[in-house]
Amino acid sequence: MSAATLQLPTDMTVAEFLAWCPDNGRRWQLVDGAPQAMAPPSPGHGAMQSRLSWLLTDHLIRQERACDVVTTPGIVPHVGTRSNFRIPDLAVTCTPIASNDVHLRDPLLLIEVLSPSNERDTRANVWTYVTIPSVQEILLLHPDVPRAELLRRRPDGTWPSDPQIVTEGDIVLESLGFRAPLAVLYRTAGSAG
Repeated sequence: MSAATLQLPTDMTVAEFLAWCPDNGRRWQLVDGAPQAMAPPSPGHGAMQSRLSWLLTDHLIRQERACDVVTTPGIVPHVGTRSNFRIPDLAVTCTPIASNDVHLRDPLLLIEVLSPSNERDTRANVWTYVTIPSVQEILLLHPDVPRAELLRRRPDGTWPSDPQIVTEGDIVLESLGFRAPLAVLYRTAGSAG
């Protein structure tokens, strides 16, 4: 069945969504009970995602931390749990991953690479991420210009109303003790970096 003729259900639970989710080569997430197809990432988006995954994994190995970097995991927020199954670009968890897990438990860090075609939807995911008690930081990366938006949970458990904007210098992820030049994330095959 093509995506154009696929009849999308509404008002689904996460369990119903996971049972329904078609194996048609597309990625899907559940947003307030409605399945939402996700466009494939552009090559630049994928390169940034891959590069950051490698940098974080290398850092965790060097630090001998028993944490995993996971690409496009399912995330269930703590608000709207019944009807939301969101898919960030990357996540880090220090909770062991079981073979039968259908969503990532206890994510510490969530990362999204913004895309012009779905930036609004991606930003809408952020409100669900802040409801997860284990999440300490959320990083949004702009795809075309060196610009990151970092939200960090305060010691009292609250979140700032506005993200820290990073356009030069280093990205610092306190949750992992990670630091890297922002420019490294934007290095592509065609650049001189």
